[in-house]
Amino acid sequence: MSDAGFDPALIGDLRELIPHAGRMCLLDAVQAWDEHSIHCITHSHRDPHNPLRSHERLAALHLCEYGAQAMAVHGGLLARREHGGKAVPGVLASLREVQLAVDRIDDIQGPLTVFARKMIAGPAGWLYAFDVKDGARWLAGGRVSVIRP
Repeated sequence: MSDAGFDPALIGDLRELIPHAGRMCLLDAVQAWDEHSIHCITHSHRDPHNPLRSHERLAALHLCEYGAQAMAVHGGLLARREHGGKAVPGVLASLREVQLAVDRIDDIQGPLTVFARKMIAGPAGWLYAFDVKDGARWLAGGRVSVIRP
């Protein structure tokens, strides 16, 4: 990933780029992004008030939401750069080839890094691949497809 498209001033508040508010915005910051991919970081898995927690735990399956949010942030950044506006909202249509290396993530001490790579983009929607890591340790990955309503 090159930093050719990376402009910290363009990013601003991530909540302006995705349709999530408050604590449901799970990502903390964008580390790098370009036309085809994004690298985000977060500590929200450690938040005892994370809205995805159940019985004081956060299941690894929720890493799919982290991947989808990275995808949404990427789409928002591209829309902002290309026409100064917001991305057209989409509906998560499917998760494919999801693999999880852990059962839960609330017990991970360090930050999570979330990578998303655009595979297909067109008038009907988008397909992205995502990976989530704890340092060098791979935690989860898969593909997310989103359609335009």
